[in-house]
Amino acid sequence: MTILGLLAGALTTGCWLPQLFRSWRTRSVRDISWIYLGILGLGVSLWLGYGLLNGDMALVIANAATAGAIAILAGLKASFDRESGEAA
Repeated sequence: MTILGLLAGALTTGCWLPQLFRSWRTRSVRDISWIYLGILGLGVSLWLGYGLLNGDMALVIANAATAGAIAILAGLKASFDRESGEAA
C-alpha cells in the first residue's frame, strides 16, 4: 500500500515539474491565478496535516513535495508579476 501511495504521489507531484520549468523559461505565470494557488495550497496543506496525524508517510512526502512546488510557483508568480508591473 505504501508503494502504491508513493507512486501516486510521485506522479501527481511530478506533474508540477513541466509547469515550473515552463514558468521559469518563459518568465510568465499570468495564466495562473492567486486564488487558484491559494485554494490548492490550502488543500495540499490540509492533506499534509491529515497524513501527519495519521502517520501516513506516503501522504506526507507527496503533499510536502507538492506544497514545495506550489510555493516555488507562487514565488515565481510574485517575482514575474512584479517585473512585468502587473497588479497582484
